[in-house]
This record gives sequence, structure tokens and C-alpha cells, in this order.
Amino acid sequence: MKNHVLLLLVLQLSIGHAVLAQVEEKKKEIPSISTDDLGKKSLQARSSMNVDNNSILASTVEASSLAKMPKNISAQPEIDNPATPDSILAAEEVEIVESGGKLSISGYIDSYYFTNFNNPASRDNMGVSGVGRGFDRKVDQFALGMVQTVFTYTNEKSEAVLDLAYGPNAQYGNYGNVPTSLPAYGYQLGKDDLFSALIIKQAYFKYNVTEKLSFTLGQFGTHIGYEYIDAPLNFFYSINHTFNSGIPFYHTGLKSSYTFSDKVSLMLGVVNGFDYVQDNNRSKGLIGQLSLMPVEGLNIYFNYINTNESSADELGKTPDGNFTVYDLNGGYQVSEKFHIGYWVMFGSQRGTLGSPGTFVPADGDVISTKTWYGANLYLTYALGDIVDIGLRGEHFNNEDGARGLRNYDNVSGSFIGTSVNSFTFTTNVKLADGHLLLKPELRMDVFKKLDDTGYEQGSQQFMDANGLFTKNSQTTFGVAAIYKF
Repeated sequence: MKNHVLLLLVLQLSIGHAVLAQVEEKKKEIPSISTDDLGKKSLQARSSMNVDNNSILASTVEASSLAKMPKNISAQPEIDNPATPDSILAAEEVEIVESGGKLSISGYIDSYYFTNFNNPASRDNMGVSGVGRGFDRKVDQFALGMVQTVFTYTNEKSEAVLDLAYGPNAQYGNYGNVPTSLPAYGYQLGKDDLFSALIIKQAYFKYNVTEKLSFTLGQFGTHIGYEYIDAPLNFFYSINHTFNSGIPFYHTGLKSSYTFSDKVSLMLGVVNGFDYVQDNNRSKGLIGQLSLMPVEGLNIYFNYINTNESSADELGKTPDGNFTVYDLNGGYQVSEKFHIGYWVMFGSQRGTLGSPGTFVPADGDVISTKTWYGANLYLTYALGDIVDIGLRGEHFNNEDGARGLRNYDNVSGSFIGTSVNSFTFTTNVKLADGHLLLKPELRMDVFKKLDDTGYEQGSQQFMDANGLFTKNSQTTFGVAAIYKF
């Protein structure tokens, strides 16, 4: 453990040296910078919500009026990226221009090194539930996150996006497309055509009927939530439990967006469900988003999905069931440097649900309605042109056991629901003209503690150095590096 902490300290010192070098370089390049210029460049609103996102991947019609909103399925190229300089590719994207259209290529690579102060024998952060962490799963080793390449073609009336992802986080984020002979999540996959689907993170095309109305068809990232699969789009490197265990990741279907004004837009759609390359029944889900910007600097998103994820029986009939999520998120730009973000969601399910994104409740009761919810607060502050800091607080409650984040109770010999409080402190360092992002991060997760008296193996969420589940909390510390192009 001492060696790992020492290595992380060396990495931190290296980052500090890089920051100082970057500052000196900027001083040489720009003898004097006005306060206005600094304000324009500083990271705000989830590290800065006020930068037009149209130059990141191909523009959308709605984006021009809603670029300041942090997450809007109609205001972004379905990668659901916020308007922030941390987004994938700004001015230096590769472009191939032809008559009437433009092809853009962008992407990123991310990696990390984290240590866990519990020193778990498993050398991971996953806990007894197997989903105690989203993407930064490994500890005490250099780990690759995701390699992403996005091809975007646009012209005046249309847009096509092919978002390909590779690496461990691509598989975790696209888990519904992973072929396996084992029902690892309570479902079974075995179709040969799922192998190639694994690398497709998004693939859709869009038609702009008018400047206000558009239709999108294909596989696209979810509109629900405040955080993202894509590392450059989040201020914090590790994703929270509300994202990882509370909401869908992606949908396949048809949606339409209409911009009423620069303050109001609406998206409605019909989808197969979520997190699955093939539908498991004939039922279709309804999705929606109402986007509001009532005053300058304040963004509000109301999101919704209602679907039946029960697997069809041997006659192709869909059993009774329901999966619903209500979601509210947004942010307020307090000043040029300080931004407050918020996210609350509530989910419910009923029935024998069988798609990859759903779980049989921990107590096996598929008749009763099971619920879960999450509440999150995000505070970010720009210290200057290069360094920003942020604090995230979260409470996620799955005490009904509807979702995968659970404890194992040795007393009853079964999995049971749980709840968790999580706190994350992250520094965001921007180097190489913003292409390279270094994110030192300290995180603590505290789960509901169980009475495991008399059970040596433990009934807590996290593993200790002896391979026993005796820890109801864990603290991790490390550095993530992200290069976007």
C-alpha cells in the first residue's frame, strides 16, 4: 500500500510541475490577458456550460438555442454531451468537407491509476454486489478505460453519427450487447450477431424537417441523468451510483425534437426499451424530455421513460410488467467561475423483468412494485485558466433491492437491498491546449452497515485485505488521464 501511495504522490507532483510549466508557457505566449478572456476560457457549469457545443461533433438545429443546458437529448448529437470545453474535440477536429456536407472525426483515450485504502484482496472496487463501481474498477495497476472514435457527417438537412468504442469501459457501458453463455445479470445472450454490436456505442441518423423540428432513428445515448459514459464529458472521472445503477445507458428507436423557443424544447420518442441491441418482447417504451431555461444561467430538464422489460414467453406474448424512471437535473451558473449542478431521480419496476438493464428483486417478489432513488449535488469552481476543482455528494437508495447494487446478508443467506452515501473531490487540470485532461480524484463510499456478528466472512459491501467482506465503506485515490482529439 505504501508503494502505491508513493507512486500516486509522484504522479501528483508531476501534475503540479506540468501545471506550472503550462502557466509559464501561456505567459510567454500571451503577455496580457483581459479578465473577460479569462472568464471565457475558465471551466464553469459542470466545468463550463456556456460554450457552444456545435463545433464538438456535428451541430444540431436545436443546439443553437439550448447550448447552455447540461444534458439535452435534442440539443446534442445523441452522445448527450454538455456544452463544455471538456467535450470531445473542439476546433481541431479532423474534417473532410465536400459539396453540401462535412465529415468530422473525433474521439478520446482514457486511462487511470487508483489505489483502494481497504487494500482488497480482489484488487478491485466492485464490492460484494459486483457493481460497487462503474468504470474505474481496478486498483493498484495502470488501467485502460475506453478508446472512442466518432464519425459525424452533416449537411443542411441531415446528420449521421457512428460512435465506436473499444476497451473495458466500452464493454461495461454496452453490457447489454455482450455475448455470454451465462445469465450473469439474470439474462442469457447467445446470438452471434451480438459480437459486432459490442463496439457500437451509438449509430443513428437525423433529419431536420425544419429549423425547429427533427427526427432521429437508431441507437443513441440516454437522455436521462446528469452524467455520461464518455470520460471527457464528466467533470468527475468516476461515475456515481445513480448513473451506474439507477438509469438506462442507451436506447434504440425513433425520437422527435421540437424547439419552441430559446427557452423551451420538447423531445418525445418510442424505443425498444434500453440497454439491449435486440428487444426481448413486442412492447415498446415511451421516452420524453422537457428542457427549460427560464432565466439566464438556469437550466432545468424533466426526463421520463416508461416501458415493459418482461421477456416474451414461448408464444411471443409479453407478460405484464413495468419499468419507469422520473428524472430531474440541471444547473445554475452562479458566477463566471462557480457552478451548481443537481440531479434527482426516482425509479420503479414491477413484474418478471428480463432485459439486461433490469433485475429480479433481491427478495424475489415480482408482484409488488419496487422502487429506488438517487439525489446528487455538484459544485465546481474554476481556479484559473488551467485548474478547476469540484465536489460531488450523492445518496443512492436501493433498499427495495430492485437494482443490482445490493448487500449479501449472511444471517438470511441472501442478497438484500442497500443504500449508500458517496463523496468525491476532483481536480481538473487542462494541458496541451485542453486536449490532455489530468484528474486527481479522492472518493469515499459509505454503505448501510449490517449486523454480521458471528460471521467471520462478513456481511458488508466491501472486501478487506484478507478477502472477507468486513468493510461497509471504501476510500479510493488516484489519477485519471484523458486525451481527446
